[in-house]
Amino acid sequence: MSRRLLTYICIDTSGSMKGEPIEAVNVGLQSLLSALRQNPYALDSVYLSIFTFDSEIKNVLPLTALEDVTLPIISTPDSGPTFLGKMLEELVNTVQSEQILGSINQKGDWRPILILLTDGKPSDVMAYNNAIPQIKSLNFGNIVACAAGPKADPNVLKKLTNTVVSLDTMDSNSFAQFFQWVSASVAQTSVSVGASASNTLPPPPNEINIVF
Repeated sequence: MSRRLLTYICIDTSGSMKGEPIEAVNVGLQSLLSALRQNPYALDSVYLSIFTFDSEIKNVLPLTALEDVTLPIISTPDSGPTFLGKMLEELVNTVQSEQILGSINQKGDWRPILILLTDGKPSDVMAYNNAIPQIKSLNFGNIVACAAGPKADPNVLKKLTNTVVSLDTMDSNSFAQFFQWVSASVAQTSVSVGASASNTLPPPPNEINIVF
């Protein structure tokens, strides 16, 4: 079995994502999948898993080899909280059970990737803060957090990762640019893991702002 690049995508599906934002996310995920499937390195190594979080945490796409992925249609409730902390707790358990670690007898998976998209702030702040060191202990190769729209707080996400980007608007073009950049980032990682394993991400398009 070849070494896998586990890629976890976590999507905020709280009530404020209803309508055009979540429709744009579904379109963006389709374009991400199409782009990755055109890359032979990604096809050989990438495994995708998608979580959604609002008042419930759902693993809407269990870990699946890229070539076998059938994307679900993601929907949102009419209203509800943003349980980001609870989602990270669930992700910790999932990664620990799914990631194959290296040993004397076998090569383990590559360092995993986490993509997180939210348009708000965690409703469960204490759980979020408690989950951060657990996430960091998993030694992700890259964690990219996207603060979408005016109500998202990039500073909260900076606690989780240094790679935080923001979208000024939550329209279809902004999400399209974001997922296009994510697909390029994952594809670049899938190429580099076999070499020097550089985790440098490609520069984002103009619609995406790097948060320093």
